[in-house]
Amino acid sequence: MTKHAGSCLCGIVTFEVHGDFDSFYLCHCKHCQKDTGSAHAANLFSHSAKLVWRSGADAVTTFTFPGTSHNKSFCKLCGSALPSTQIPGLLVVPAGCLNTEIPMAPTAHIFLSSKANWDEGLGNAPEFEGLPE
Repeated sequence: MTKHAGSCLCGIVTFEVHGDFDSFYLCHCKHCQKDTGSAHAANLFSHSAKLVWRSGADAVTTFTFPGTSHNKSFCKLCGSALPSTQIPGLLVVPAGCLNTEIPMAPTAHIFLSSKANWDEGLGNAPEFEGLPE
């Protein structure tokens, strides 16, 4: 069985995911843009993997946007995105909270009708190994 480890930024919350991911979506919906402060969210989805909180489960909180199934679990201390099981039968894991290698490339970009206008041509932007001087 595949096992992935993850944590929040401050390290208070640690977890494991036992099992495989079904898909890896880059979501461009307006809710995910607000959640991440970025162009899209990068989430792994599984209908069969199991989430095991190793530490800090009491520091995890979840916000569900009223009138939708859109939710975000995060660390109350540092704000890092964390796995969510709020939709029955579905585990959603933000890719950036994993400490282990992700075994797959993104499956698809979704909700492109909401894509940020500044997201066009990002591949043409200059690249730096660190903060530019």
